[in-house]
Amino acid sequence: MSEALHALLDLLDLERIEEDLFRGRSRAAVIPRVFGGQVAAQALVAAGRTVPEDRHAHSLHAYFLRPGDPEAPIVYDVDRIRDGRSFTTRRVVAVQHGKPVFGLSASFQTPEEGLDHQASMPGAPDPATLPTFEERLREYPHLDPGVAARIAEARAAVDLRYVDAPPFGDYGTPREPRSQVWFRTNGKLEGALDRHLLHVVLATYVSDMTLLDSVLLAHGRGGWAVGDVVGASLDHAMWFHRPFRADEWLLYDQESPSASGGRGLGQARIHTRDGRLAVSVVQEGVVRVPR
Repeated sequence: MSEALHALLDLLDLERIEEDLFRGRSRAAVIPRVFGGQVAAQALVAAGRTVPEDRHAHSLHAYFLRPGDPEAPIVYDVDRIRDGRSFTTRRVVAVQHGKPVFGLSASFQTPEEGLDHQASMPGAPDPATLPTFEERLREYPHLDPGVAARIAEARAAVDLRYVDAPPFGDYGTPREPRSQVWFRTNGKLEGALDRHLLHVVLATYVSDMTLLDSVLLAHGRGGWAVGDVVGASLDHAMWFHRPFRADEWLLYDQESPSASGGRGLGQARIHTRDGRLAVSVVQEGVVRVPR
């Protein structure tokens, strides 16, 4: 296991300070606020720790309310909304400096058999044939070295491989509003770490890294890394359809059907390497051109 993955897992291991109250910390982000994927993942950890392990997360819906302060702890307050025979519902509010910064609702279900169909997996090259993220960064000398270093550090726990050039690598000309990346953790999850909830939490963490890329591609924008847009996540929703492993290759197929009013919408599907549809994701974010 890489040191970066070990550090991420430590970050996701919240301190329990009361029965339904947890405390998390942050690490330096590439922008001066808490990374959205981190707070979403930590909130899901908090919710999951109040639910029996045999009930698996099947959906989450979240709102980013205020920019998080990376220098201050985050307190996660879990509300046990419902414990049914098949489904369990939790609501989590993340608080900093006495104010809510993030809210999440998550639902968990006892596994059961039922009707089964899925959309087909789109075509994509084998991840082994694609450059690593670090190799991609070296292709773009136009990036500020400090910015490139911060991006690489922020994503070091994950082996993330773009199928095509990322927005910050090739910008200026609009492209099809679609982006594909393969990802997996930089190390295996074994023993006590090999838990269903942790795989789901790690996918939640990664899901916020690239989902709005397709919005930028549609307008030939490179994003915050080159300073031609400013933005932030507004809301985030995920549905977990089938079991998957975060330490094995997953294809994140993303597209943007719309941008308007200073907001952009990204939607995506995550498939396992053998073609199973594992997760659906939708996110809207602020995407503004600086004046």
